[in-house]
Amino acid sequence: MSEKKQLGFIGVGLMGHGLAKNLLKQGHAMTLLDHPGNQPIDDLISMGAQTVATPKAVAAAADVVFMCVTGSTQVEACVYGADGLLEGLRAGATVVDGTTADPVSTVKVAAAVQARGGRYIDAPMTRTSQHAEDGCVNTMLGGDAATIAELRPLIEAYSENIFIGGGVGSGHRMKLLHNYISLGTLALLAEAYTCAGKAGVDRQVLTQVLATGGGDSAVLKRLMPFLDSGEPGSMLFSLINAGKDLRYFTHMAEDLQVGAYVGEAVHQTFITASNVGGGEKMIPELLNILCGMHGAPLCGK
Repeated sequence: MSEKKQLGFIGVGLMGHGLAKNLLKQGHAMTLLDHPGNQPIDDLISMGAQTVATPKAVAAAADVVFMCVTGSTQVEACVYGADGLLEGLRAGATVVDGTTADPVSTVKVAAAVQARGGRYIDAPMTRTSQHAEDGCVNTMLGGDAATIAELRPLIEAYSENIFIGGGVGSGHRMKLLHNYISLGTLALLAEAYTCAGKAGVDRQVLTQVLATGGGDSAVLKRLMPFLDSGEPGSMLFSLINAGKDLRYFTHMAEDLQVGAYVGEAVHQTFITASNVGGGEKMIPELLNILCGMHGAPLCGK
């Protein structure tokens, strides 16, 4: 894709800001949705980005529209709502949805985009907001093979690794499977460290045992700053968003008629923590919320 594109971007949040910045570095024109949930965008404006007030106006200005919003509720509002994306979508334009979304909704949104003469791929990501700023997230793609091949050079602007799952919805399904496993691991660790604290087991020694045995994981490594200092480190993801993603996972399993017994338990763990401790807290706080509920010493204190 040597020619420069007219890009639109909806959702310049913690992840979306880095994506937009790295796309602008490639010399593409960009129209951003002005929204109170955006991160500061002065740097993007200085790189040439323009802002508009509605998703319709974003779509009307773009050959490719990127979305990176909170969840399927917000995607649907942007797509179907008054002055929504569908009203301004150019014939032949492509929507690239980087949201962590419910694939049941994704399939419907993709069909609506296609009915208006557009194309759609789902493109959720893993890794952190710093990886997004550095242009090295992992991206999972679902959609038509020809569309993915055409759009891949754009996605490479912010991705280190790209995984193609298959048709529409497969990217979002892979993301939910990933988040279920990583958040499930965090829930296991939170319960284990709560028990350790209440039993008087040295948590630093427990960490060494886990890190040198079968309990080692990327989640454990990312959790270590919180265990030491009570700071979330790179785990800048809220409890309420974790609960949302886990609900999408259980909904997906239900739609596939697959039992998700452990998944339901993990989902309820994060929902309870959100209700008890505050949903805007970052996910490592799950440990201290459980410790507080069960009378165990707090971690990182």
